[in-house]
Amino acid sequence: MPQSLILLMAAIAIAPIAIGSAMLPAARDAKAPARLALSGALPAILLCALAFNLSFFWQELGLVIPKALAPGLQPILYHNDHGWTGSNPIAELLQGSGAIATLASGLIFLVLAGGRAPAAWRPFCFWMAFQGLFQALTQLAIGTILPGNDVGRALTYLQFGEAARMALLLPAVVAMAAAGAALARIAPAPGGGDGHDRRFAAWVLIVVVAAILPIIPFRLPRHPIEVALIPLIVNLTGAAWLVLGAALRRRTAPPAAMPSAGPAIPALALVLLLAFFQLVLRPGIAF
Repeated sequence: MPQSLILLMAAIAIAPIAIGSAMLPAARDAKAPARLALSGALPAILLCALAFNLSFFWQELGLVIPKALAPGLQPILYHNDHGWTGSNPIAELLQGSGAIATLASGLIFLVLAGGRAPAAWRPFCFWMAFQGLFQALTQLAIGTILPGNDVGRALTYLQFGEAARMALLLPAVVAMAAAGAALARIAPAPGGGDGHDRRFAAWVLIVVVAAILPIIPFRLPRHPIEVALIPLIVNLTGAAWLVLGAALRRRTAPPAAMPSAGPAIPALALVLLLAFFQLVLRPGIAF
């Protein structure tokens, strides 16, 4: 892993989650913090994994469809990537269209999770907002230091020099902070707690790290770094800003009602989506 990426992750993931966790108040029920932190974790883990894969699929559609409309390009959609034949210089610029698609998805689901969707759908909408926003914003942040990622290639096409890339990193971090604050306003407190405390930070970390396990089969076969590292970067970065956003709110009143989803429906949806990814998308669909 490039040293620059390690330093970036320390700045946009490790630092905010450490600061946010320290700022959150201790749980009032100190006798059972672990039990309460784990309460409702399984459905959230499944929803987080489902949202990651749906958002990734939407991102790849956002990369493939514009290329299909560009003269000279014949893109192919796969379960864990896309490719194309033919030649057109604009293909490099269109590498940024996937991040735009996921950002739009995240914003739409943020509005839905905030109260526009039926109550039963809000946990799903919350995790779709989480994944859409942070899949886009982590790509943007990484693209400022790694020219080889999708957004980095688009910035190269636009002739962004090193100074311009570094200048773009600050608004990317500000956008992450804003996304975390917006998500914190509607994030559930685990175990029916009376607000966001350190249990919340533990619950978020448990959910986003455990969600990587059901994500892995969707990304195989691929280089091991691509299989697990990308979900880890996205999930940890999103968790960091969500926890910091909750800490900065210093909320002590109960969060807005968000019903707890059961695990059966998300588990079934994951199985069906995995079958679609591996049986339909894996061979490749030409556009």
